[in-house]
Amino acid sequence: MRIAVLDDYADAARRLADWPADCTVTVFHDTLSDPEALIRRLRPFDIICVMRERTPLTGDIIRALPDLRLIVTTGARNLSIDVAAAEARGIPVCGTESRGSVTAEFVMTAILALSRRILPEANAAAAGHWQQGLGRDLSGLTLGIAGYGRIGRRLADLARPFGMEILAWSRSLTADRAAAEGLRHAATLDEVMAGADVLSVNLVLSDQTRGLIGARELALMRPDALIVNAARGPIVQTAPLLEALHARRLGGAALDVHDIEPLPAGAPVLDPALIADGRLLVTPHLGYVSEQTFRLFYRQTVEAIEAWRAGRPIRVIAVGRQATPST
Repeated sequence: MRIAVLDDYADAARRLADWPADCTVTVFHDTLSDPEALIRRLRPFDIICVMRERTPLTGDIIRALPDLRLIVTTGARNLSIDVAAAEARGIPVCGTESRGSVTAEFVMTAILALSRRILPEANAAAAGHWQQGLGRDLSGLTLGIAGYGRIGRRLADLARPFGMEILAWSRSLTADRAAAEGLRHAATLDEVMAGADVLSVNLVLSDQTRGLIGARELALMRPDALIVNAARGPIVQTAPLLEALHARRLGGAALDVHDIEPLPAGAPVLDPALIADGRLLVTPHLGYVSEQTFRLFYRQTVEAIEAWRAGRPIRVIAVGRQATPST
């Protein structure tokens, strides 16, 4: 068996799991965006292991890989895999569990870092300067959460001990559920944009959410408000966000996800003036990246491969729904 492990940026796959000794395991540390180049790379492999949504496996790519027999993705859902195309060829697509706390913890960290100006002040101190500006503490501020699912609820639990009020919007958030969650009410998206001192985007990328937050929505925000996006880059439109930051119609932004990943050199979001000023924090999609999470991902990836080879049930991802155990 020939196994390809894709997009292991941190070179962690071999260290965190015991891969089958009787298989040839090839680990790739880069991402290929050209479909033809990706097909040439993957053509020899029987099993492809993907890290979340770093490399899309489209129908054209899946159909062009004659030896492909199994796809394993980290996490219970991967919308960048054409599961229907795989099923049409009889190729199972299976996933792993994931840790529910890691992304919410990262968002809270980003909120604190941006609010207290941790990065620019640390850089200034290293350069021999001292206390270049004033940060803002969180007590008494309102955290707006756009997307009140598992991560959004966990984030609210983390923010409350800091003294933050919670204002949340989700298409599925009803008045009864809001009351049960201890929220003031089920807000609209406009109410969240206008009422938040800090806005966290926690939505799944879809046709309904792509470009959801643009110039109109950003104009509703307070001029000292902060926005944190650790969900998916295309949900927040980059150009109007940068324009609002430059015009000081927005206090700051922490962006962990981007339209193109890894970020290409010269990407507009790598704005040196905004970053140096401390009003823009850019990170390389760290929201779900942690030692514990990757250990879970890679060990369960290996378990899935071994189960499939032995004919045992695997955690199959079916079209249109999250992973469920197969029978």
